[in-house]
Amino acid sequence: MSETANCIFCKIVRGEIPAIKVHEDELTLSFMDIQPASPGHLLVIAKTHAANLLDITEADLLAVTLAAQRLARAAWKALEPDGIRINQFNGAAAGQSVFHYHVHVIPVWEGRKIGSHGRAPASPEELTALAGKIRQALV
Repeated sequence: MSETANCIFCKIVRGEIPAIKVHEDELTLSFMDIQPASPGHLLVIAKTHAANLLDITEADLLAVTLAAQRLARAAWKALEPDGIRINQFNGAAAGQSVFHYHVHVIPVWEGRKIGSHGRAPASPEELTALAGKIRQALV
């Protein structure tokens, strides 16, 4: 069985499992993190499977980076956070839990503690509403 067959992000790209999508283009897909560290936490992935930063092609890396910047700008405009945290992990020891290259875009507010990613699911209704706000702010 291929590496992509069981990859959850590859399954999202193929439409085999649902995701609350925010933006999609030829090379990237952005969607809400279902266990967010903060309201508006989203993920930006390359559609082509690469396990991490060491494996991704330059073209896909550039596409994900530009999409992350675009989504960060939209989240900034839509949600008015005090900052935006960009995270990217490589290898289990570094905290990577899904082995498909992805970037976390996490809105941050002064005085509001960031939660631990992956600890508690958000409601689909809340994620859908936040995705709609961010999507409307895309320019």
